[in-house]
Amino acid sequence: MINTKKDVLQREAHYAEGGSGAIGCVTVPDYLEKTYWWAYTHPNAVRVFERQWLVNSILWGNYRRLRNAALNAFGDTIKGRTLQMACVYGDLTENLLGRHHPAARLDVIDVAPEQIKNLRKKTAGLGPLGIHQQNAAHLQFEAATFDQVLMFFLLHEMPQAVRRQALAEAWRVLKPGGKLVLMDYHRPRASNPLRYVMAGVLRLLEPYALDLWHNDLAHWLPQEAKNKTLKKQLFFGDLYQLVVISR
Repeated sequence: MINTKKDVLQREAHYAEGGSGAIGCVTVPDYLEKTYWWAYTHPNAVRVFERQWLVNSILWGNYRRLRNAALNAFGDTIKGRTLQMACVYGDLTENLLGRHHPAARLDVIDVAPEQIKNLRKKTAGLGPLGIHQQNAAHLQFEAATFDQVLMFFLLHEMPQAVRRQALAEAWRVLKPGGKLVLMDYHRPRASNPLRYVMAGVLRLLEPYALDLWHNDLAHWLPQEAKNKTLKKQLFFGDLYQLVVISR
């Protein structure tokens, strides 16, 4: 099926914040419902996990450092249009929005209705901000729409085929000269005392995350992106990675 520009614009308007049917028009993927219902899709998930101290604890006290490293990749003042793929617990969106130039715009997508509702509550009164219920693997935006795209601890929650498609979509909607920023897990060095602890934790709670221990993130990028220069930075004994790709 070929999407015309008119089709894409109509769908984008349909899913925009405040638009008719903005929540409930996109089906939550089976893998997400089965694997992460306790963290993202159940109504009680937000009540449990939307706590700044808990988010920081899950990342072994590194949340602020990792958040700032990802945002610093965009610079102190962000211009143009930005896409954040997935709502994310914690204050990432508020801080990202705070770096935007007054004339810039931030859009956030997530497939889970509970996450959409939570983000709207967290960001009430802030803007300009568009919140959309969309599947990261099937974005409803026109190609070359965004000047920068951020995926913050999202890829490790996706099966390999979905991860590959989501990265292809992120690359598709990125403008030439734009920047794709990825923050996620990485295989820790052998001397990291948390290496074996995290292996057990991820195997139990994050069944797709260990893929990132065995392959570079570039493994799932579209071919065009693989041919670009990638900047990679490791944190906390190599447990976390920041990858920046300019289109």
